[in-house]
Amino acid sequence: MPNLYVALTHYPVVDKRGDIITSAVTNLDLHDISRAVKTYGVKSFYVVTPLIDQQRLVQKITSHWTSGSGGVYNPARRSALELIRVKDTIADVLEEVKAIESIYPKTVATCARQYPRSTGYTEFRNILNTAEPHLLVFGTAWGLAETFIAEADYLLEPIAGPTEYNHLSVRTAAGIILDRLLGIGSY
Repeated sequence: MPNLYVALTHYPVVDKRGDIITSAVTNLDLHDISRAVKTYGVKSFYVVTPLIDQQRLVQKITSHWTSGSGGVYNPARRSALELIRVKDTIADVLEEVKAIESIYPKTVATCARQYPRSTGYTEFRNILNTAEPHLLVFGTAWGLAETFIAEADYLLEPIAGPTEYNHLSVRTAAGIILDRLLGIGSY
């Protein structure tokens, strides 16, 4: 299995005007992305938000499904949500992964916009075959801030459909990208 971690960040992200903001946590993102990372063998799923009330919300939702009645009712959901870790910043995630792996992970940004330096899925699947840890970062709202994208080690090419419309939910994009990178089959 590739040495992959996933982060869903709520800061630094941009709004529709391009201003850097902190977005709100969405319950569905927690459930759906944790189930996808569990399905594809990702090591941990980090939810990044500096807002204490949003961190408490994540803790409340996950505790219901991991140690509360939800976990008894649905053990499969419990095992997926047990992968969630809450951190204040992406830097905190990088430090935790370094503590686990003894090396900082390479950062992999995702974006709906095309950039000249974008890496294709086939190429990145080959990169993942090394033992080196990687942190795949998804942005909420209107996507990751340009400052983060510019500093990332890799930038995956955007998901493209046959229409001009390109504004997938982050949970849908995460599922598609994880399947392209880790799914059984070729892309």
